[in-house]
Amino acid sequence: MAILIDCNTNVLVHGISGRAAAFHLPYCEAYGTKVVAGVRPGKGGQHYDNRIPIYDTVREAVVQHRIHASLILVPAPCAADSILEAIEGEIPLIICISEGVPTRDMLLVRERLKNSSSLLLGPNCSGIITPGQAKLGIMPNYIHLPGRVGVVSRSGTLTFETVWQLTSRGIGQSTCVGIGGDPVHGLSQLDVIKMFEKDPQTSAMIMVGEIGGEEEEEAAEFIHHYGKKPVAAYIAGVTAPEGKRMGHAGAIIAGKKSGAIHKIRTLEKHGIAVARDPSRIAEALLEICGSQCLRGNH
Repeated sequence: MAILIDCNTNVLVHGISGRAAAFHLPYCEAYGTKVVAGVRPGKGGQHYDNRIPIYDTVREAVVQHRIHASLILVPAPCAADSILEAIEGEIPLIICISEGVPTRDMLLVRERLKNSSSLLLGPNCSGIITPGQAKLGIMPNYIHLPGRVGVVSRSGTLTFETVWQLTSRGIGQSTCVGIGGDPVHGLSQLDVIKMFEKDPQTSAMIMVGEIGGEEEEEAAEFIHHYGKKPVAAYIAGVTAPEGKRMGHAGAIIAGKKSGAIHKIRTLEKHGIAVARDPSRIAEALLEICGSQCLRGNH
């Protein structure tokens, strides 16, 4: 595998009989994702699509199945409880797609994560995909190609744009990770960059960021001191006015360091190639390392 998931990842789906799961789950399974169980309070004992057992609680599911990852597709008011239940069940990877999760709820989640062995992606994220192996998220199936470029992004749609640019040029991806754009979330840009740096199947990286916070600067500092792989980036929000929220709850300029221009200058200072146009994200990476080292799959 590349990082976090592969074709052997056993998945538990929260809200498996809900509307979001009804739309997205067939695409995940069509991609090869192994969904072994679901959770929906009050639906315990039933089966999704006459195949996948449904349980009332995570605790019941983990007794019956070896679970590697949770995919949370529940309404925002229920999302934090689902995350906490997955943490209590000691599920290694938790992906929360839900948008609009209250910040106060996520502060509680963050405290619980500190003393756990679980990793969280999201909330308000597009999920994660290891092309050709497994998908836990809402990204289109057809745009991905197995390869050697790791992609990490705060923006869902810009992730899709970046991936399509790579695939259209015959450049595949090792793993693509959407970390989410909310101000309080799980894995950061830095966390994922460190994973890609250690991954032997990742030769280069693309980081897609945006205004708000200092995650991109923290990642750039690490890349400058410890990175051995080429990195390209794009920062959204150059024209966003100070104090104006753009897109995500976390995408707001709250200080000089959280603006797009400061982020771009910091990244470039640390040797990261920054695309100034979203249509040239793949080109920015190709300009610093060429296509030869990026071609070929696992």
